[in-house]
Amino acid sequence: MAEPAPNGRRSRRRKRSRRLNPDGTMTLIEHIYEFRRRLGYAVLAVVAGGIFGFIWFQTRLGPVESLGHLMNAPYCGIPADRLLPGTIGPDGTCRLLQSAPFEGIMIQLKVGVAAGAVLTSPLWLYQIWAFIAPGLYSKERKYALTFVGFASVLFAAGAVLAYLIVPHAFKMLMSFGGDFFTTALTADKYISFVLSLLVIFGVSFELPLLVVMLNFVGVLKYPQLKKWRRGIIFLLFVFAAFATPGSDPFSMLGLAGALTVLFEISVQIARVHDKRKERERADEGWDELDDNEAAPFDYTPSAPETEPEPGTPAGKASTDDIT
Repeated sequence: MAEPAPNGRRSRRRKRSRRLNPDGTMTLIEHIYEFRRRLGYAVLAVVAGGIFGFIWFQTRLGPVESLGHLMNAPYCGIPADRLLPGTIGPDGTCRLLQSAPFEGIMIQLKVGVAAGAVLTSPLWLYQIWAFIAPGLYSKERKYALTFVGFASVLFAAGAVLAYLIVPHAFKMLMSFGGDFFTTALTADKYISFVLSLLVIFGVSFELPLLVVMLNFVGVLKYPQLKKWRRGIIFLLFVFAAFATPGSDPFSMLGLAGALTVLFEISVQIARVHDKRKERERADEGWDELDDNEAAPFDYTPSAPETEPEPGTPAGKASTDDIT
C-alpha cells in the first residue's frame, strides 16, 4: 500500500525545523516562500506598531505623555516671546502651523509609523534574523544575536541623545536675528527635521559597532585602529558637521562627541579581543609551527545527525541504524 503524500504545510515546517533539518538546506523556491513568509510577518508587525503609534499620537498612556506632546515639546521650549501669538493656544500650549488640508493626518501617520517601527523592532528584526539564521554556523549565530541586541540599544541611545539636544539647538537657532523675526514653524518641516535628526543619531551610533564587528572577523586589528585613531576622530567630526540637519554647534558637537567616545570604547574592545586571540594562538602552539608542519586541527569527523523514524523515541536509534 502506497504511503500518503506528506502535507505541504507540514513538509515546509519540517524544512524550517533545526532538529529535522540541521543544515538548513532549502531549494530556491523554498527560500522564496520563506522570504515571503518572513516579510509578511515583518510588515504585519510594522503595521500593528503604526496603528498603535497613530492612536498614541493624541492619547496619553498613563504617566506617559501623548506622542504628539513628546514631539512638540522641543518646539515649545522656544521662549514664548519668539513665537507667533496665534500659535499659542488658550491653555498656554504652543501649536504648529498646518498649511495643507491633509497635513495633520499625514504627520500623525508618519510619526505613528516611525514610533511603531521602533517599538516593534524586536519583532521584525527577529523575522530578518530567522530568515538568515539557517545559513550561519552556531558561532556566527551567537555573534549575530549579540550584535543585533547591541545595535538596537545603540540606535535607541542615539535617538534619545538627539531628542535631548533638539531643544537646545532650537533655542540657539531661534535666537539669531534679534527682534526682527518671529517663529511659526509648519508641522511638516518641523516634524521632518526632528525625525531626520533622530534617525541620523540612531544610525550614526551603529558605526562603532561596525568597527567591533570588523575586528572580530579579523579585518581590522588594534594596531591599525591605534595608528588611524586621530584621522578617524577627525573624520567623525566632519561627518557630524555634514550629517546634522540643523547646522548648529550643539547637534554637531553632541553627535561628534558621542561618536568619539563610542569609537574609543570600540578600540579598547578590539585591543582586549586581539590580546585574547594572541594568548589562544600561543596556548595552541600556532606561532611555533614550521611552514611545512600540519596545523593542530581536530580531524576526527563528527557523527551525522539522522532524522528519527516515526514512532521511534527521541535519542534512541532505529534498528536500521544499529545494523
